[in-house]
Amino acid sequence: MQIIRYAAFTTDPAGGNPAGIVLDATGVTDADMQAAAADVGYSESAFLIPRVDGDLDVRYFSPLAEVPFCGHATVAASVAHAAAHGSGPLRLHTRVGLVQVSTTETDSGFTATLVSVPPRTADIPVDLRDRLLATLRWSADDLDDALPVRAAYAGAWHPVIAARSRARLAALDYDYPALAALMAEQDWTTIQLVHRESDVVVHSRNPFPPGGVVEDPATGAAAAALGGYLRELGLISLPAALTIHQGDDMGRPGVITVAIPSDLGSGIHVTGTAVPI
Repeated sequence: MQIIRYAAFTTDPAGGNPAGIVLDATGVTDADMQAAAADVGYSESAFLIPRVDGDLDVRYFSPLAEVPFCGHATVAASVAHAAAHGSGPLRLHTRVGLVQVSTTETDSGFTATLVSVPPRTADIPVDLRDRLLATLRWSADDLDDALPVRAAYAGAWHPVIAARSRARLAALDYDYPALAALMAEQDWTTIQLVHRESDVVVHSRNPFPPGGVVEDPATGAAAAALGGYLRELGLISLPAALTIHQGDDMGRPGVITVAIPSDLGSGIHVTGTAVPI
């Protein structure tokens, strides 16, 4: 395997979310993909497998386990593919379904836009919410009542928890073993912690114990899930363009642009740049 490294949702290799990428993983075993992802050490690595019909199969691995879908690694891999083969549309077959991506070349590099699988949300019972808050060392008083705690999906499940203040979001200090156990029990991929600066500007942090990392710097799948959550709950005027700032509190700032169509059955569009590391 030839493993390359890109940072997604940034134009600075020291910002955004890094991903390992293999542009042709034909014949590579699951065990070797997992070992490579662990060796790279990023929150996720993407392995592309060209198909005879011109589409691509994609597998995503964190350092600890395979994950069903990863937005930042999709953006990074799509930009890397465009740099190697030219820009244009891509059809990626993931474990959660078909994800279509368009790549474009600009004066400053390549940009990728993915369209998620149809999003949905699910209630989180009060007792489970309280367990989750306890692992985060948050209280109910820390919550923004305008954004209810709920699980959101656009390829992977992410509980959405909104902080009343930006300072609460910045002070991330959670019980890693307890949160890891709870997320494994509930099959959650990351926790989407947010503070809403305005209707269309959000700050986000994403604890990611299931992947073996404390925090994900820029999370495209969670961004898509958040877009679906806002649409389904009627918390944003449609169609909408949402800007998510993530990674600032880690020293790896990134920007995710989310387009939310009015059609409730449609996927969420997530756009970002990516640069080689």
